[in-house]
Amino acid sequence: MQIAILLYDQVTALDAVGPYEVLSRFPGARTVFVGEKLGEVRTDIGTLGMTVDATLDEVLRPDVVLVPGGIGQQQHMLDGQVHEWLRAVDEHTTWTTSICTGSLILAAAGLLTGRRATSHWVRRDDLARYGAVPMHRRVVFDGKYVTGGGVSAGIDMALTLVDLMGGSELAQAIQCGIEYDPHPPYDAGAPDKVDPAIVAQLLTYKDVIF
Repeated sequence: MQIAILLYDQVTALDAVGPYEVLSRFPGARTVFVGEKLGEVRTDIGTLGMTVDATLDEVLRPDVVLVPGGIGQQQHMLDGQVHEWLRAVDEHTTWTTSICTGSLILAAAGLLTGRRATSHWVRRDDLARYGAVPMHRRVVFDGKYVTGGGVSAGIDMALTLVDLMGGSELAQAIQCGIEYDPHPPYDAGAPDKVDPAIVAQLLTYKDVIF
């Protein structure tokens, strides 16, 4: 099974790496980081580099495609090489997935038209502009299309996907292996759980964070 994770400049690191940590542990899986050109891309914060190991034209029939989000998503909303690749490989994928604003790229490529989907809470309602049906959920399945909410939701999405592909025991084994047992210091993981003033402050520097 080949799992292709799309990379591009100003991608959010955890959008890609979170699901990678889960999906790469699926028995027999081969994970490849794919992009328009080989070499390093910088993440949205700018201090971390990630490496594209294969170009789009080298990965033609992946079983699973994952599109992460990030500030750089905004550069991939018009039809072009990335959209063409996504539509082509989608004809053969078993699962076409995204995390955070990666769902906007899928939607802009025409793959989520009429389908339920989610994204980061700041951009979730923008999905409707591209024909998708926004859902206020952490993980949304619609046929073979799986979308996750913002950033950390990629781990939940990937574990749910492993459950469907390999069963609950494998999913639990991977979860235990990566010690994914979150006990955050605050119950502040969604905008309706924090003071509105904190949300307002967050939105003033959102381009730095997501």
